[in-house]
Amino acid sequence: MHFARPGSIPLAVAAAVALAACAEKKEEAPAQPAAPAANAEVTVRLGHVAPLTGPQAHIGKDSENAARMAVDELNARKLEIGGAKVKFALLAEDDQADPKQGTTIAQKLVDEKVNGVIGHLNSGTTLPASRIYSDAGIPQISGSTTNPKYTQQGFATTFRLIANDVQQGQALGLFARQTLNARTVAIIDDRTAYGQGLADEFEKAVLAGGGQVVTREFTTDKATDFAAILTKIKSKRPDLVFFGGLDAQGGPMAKQLKSLGLKAVFLSGDGGCTPEMINLAGAAAEGLYCSLPGVPLERMPGGKAFGDKFSAKYGQIQLHAPYVYDAVMVMADAMQRANSVEPAKYLPEIGKTDYQGVTGRIVFDAKGDLKDGAISLYQVREGKWEYLQSVGGETAQQ
Repeated sequence: MHFARPGSIPLAVAAAVALAACAEKKEEAPAQPAAPAANAEVTVRLGHVAPLTGPQAHIGKDSENAARMAVDELNARKLEIGGAKVKFALLAEDDQADPKQGTTIAQKLVDEKVNGVIGHLNSGTTLPASRIYSDAGIPQISGSTTNPKYTQQGFATTFRLIANDVQQGQALGLFARQTLNARTVAIIDDRTAYGQGLADEFEKAVLAGGGQVVTREFTTDKATDFAAILTKIKSKRPDLVFFGGLDAQGGPMAKQLKSLGLKAVFLSGDGGCTPEMINLAGAAAEGLYCSLPGVPLERMPGGKAFGDKFSAKYGQIQLHAPYVYDAVMVMADAMQRANSVEPAKYLPEIGKTDYQGVTGRIVFDAKGDLKDGAISLYQVREGKWEYLQSVGGETAQQ
C-alpha cells in the first residue's frame, strides 16, 4: 500500500479543494446593485374617492375632474423624483356617499398599494376610511371634508385644505344673529357626519349669541319630501331656517318651504352653496343664503386662471374643485421635497408644507388642519350666488 509523504496532498485532492474554495468565495461575494435602467420610470398611483353615482354625483365628478386636471399638468412637467421619471395615475373610485362603501373602497386602494389618497368628499365616508389609510401609513388629503373629528383622531396621515365645521358653524351662527338679525331659528339636518356636525356647531353659535332655537328636525340624505317637517316648523314661526346637508335635499326643501308660505330666511352651509342648489330650488332660490370655506374663486391668488382652464375643459365649477386640485399639488410637492414617492418617506414633508396654491397659501397645523381657513357668505341674487363677506383667512389671503 502506498502512503503519501507527511505534508503532501495528492493532485486530485488538491484540485478539489481549490475548486471548493473558489465556489465558497463566489457564494460569499456581496451582490452588486443593478445599475438603474436608462430613462427609468415610476408610476405614482393616487386614489381619488367621491360619490360618482346618485344625487351627489355632480359634486363628486367636479372633484374628480379637478384631481385629473392636476395629474395631467404634473405629467406635462415630466418630473423626476429619486432619479426616476415620474408618471402620475389617478385611480378614481365611487363610494356612493355611503360609509360602508367608503371603507370597502379604502381597503381596495390600500391593497392596490396607492402612493396617496385625495378625498374622500363626504365627512361620513372620510371618517371611517381614514383609519384604514392610517393603519396602512398612506397619506390622505381632503379638499372637502369639514367634520372636525377627521383631524382630531390623532392620525399622522390626515390633512385637509379647507376650514372645518367648527369655524364654519360659528361663522354661520354669527351671520344669522348679527347680519340677518334672526332671533328665533329652526334647524334641520340630514343626520350625516357632515350635516349633523355643521348643524351642531351652528346651534352652539346661535345660542352663544343670544338667539333661540325653536325646533330641531331631522331628515336623511336620500329624502325629497319635507312637507311634514316644514309644516311643523311653520307653526313655530322662526325668523330663519338652517339646513345642514347637501343641495340634493336643500334645493327641494327651499322650494317646498316657499310653497307652504313660510316667510323665514333659508340658510345653509357649503353643501348647499352650488349652482345645482339654484337649479333645484327654481324660483325659490332667490334670496337664499349659504357659506363656503375659503374665499370666492375670483379672490383666490390663482382663481381666475384655474377657473378659465377648468371651465374650458370640464364646464362650470360645482363646489370643491380648486381645493381638490391643490390637494394633488401639495402631495406632489411633498414627494419632490422628500425626493421619494414612498408614503413613509414623503409623509413627514406634508406636515412641513408651505405652498402657494390656487386657493392661497397652504400651511398645516399640528393636527393637519389648514391654518387660518376663511369662511365666506353668499346670497342668490338674480339667479346667481353673489359674494357678501368673508371671516378669517389671514394666511390664505397673504
